[in-house]
Amino acid sequence: MKLKIYSPDGATSREDDFSIPAFEGDKGVQAVKEVVVAHQANARLGTHSTKRRGEVRGGGKKPWKQKGTGRARAGSTRSPLWPGGGVVFGPQPRDYTKKINAKVKALAFGRALFDRAVAGDIDVIDSFEVPTAKTKVISQIVNRIEPKGKVLIVDDPFAPELRRAARNLGRITMQEAVKLNTLDLCQYRKILVSARALAKIIARASAANGGN
Repeated sequence: MKLKIYSPDGATSREDDFSIPAFEGDKGVQAVKEVVVAHQANARLGTHSTKRRGEVRGGGKKPWKQKGTGRARAGSTRSPLWPGGGVVFGPQPRDYTKKINAKVKALAFGRALFDRAVAGDIDVIDSFEVPTAKTKVISQIVNRIEPKGKVLIVDDPFAPELRRAARNLGRITMQEAVKLNTLDLCQYRKILVSARALAKIIARASAANGGN
């Protein structure tokens, strides 16, 4: 599969073939959906909480006698019908974690990589080694390749100076090749990968696809 390769300054480009594992038909599409949903679910804290009637402070005394006042019968000021009362069927802390087995994760990763490459959303840069690791320089390089939208840059690993320079750019997210996952591959407009990082990514995808 042909991908566009940019020079370190992003000014020039060429095309070259990369052995990204291919997928036919709908193989792996459902796996991608399951893994993305699991990633999003696992990111939820599940700390939302409301107090039920029995957990609200106060309300031990009957507010008025049962009959003869002309008002509705009331047994507690902490009834869900009263201001400051308990909440009926309110959210409670829970665990949203979804478990996905390793084979499904690997299949989803390979399929997502293939789909983004086919769509032309993955570009390669020879390296992220720039003369001066300043925010302005990094911004100029990325703007030459992808002028707008969210961009994921992937390296193996990032130089500390480059990480400090790029972290100030709101539209750029950095991820190391060993930590790249299916959600990363799906949620960014453009993925810019260094040549050495792509070699590791392809190796992961090939192993998951049986070496094909």
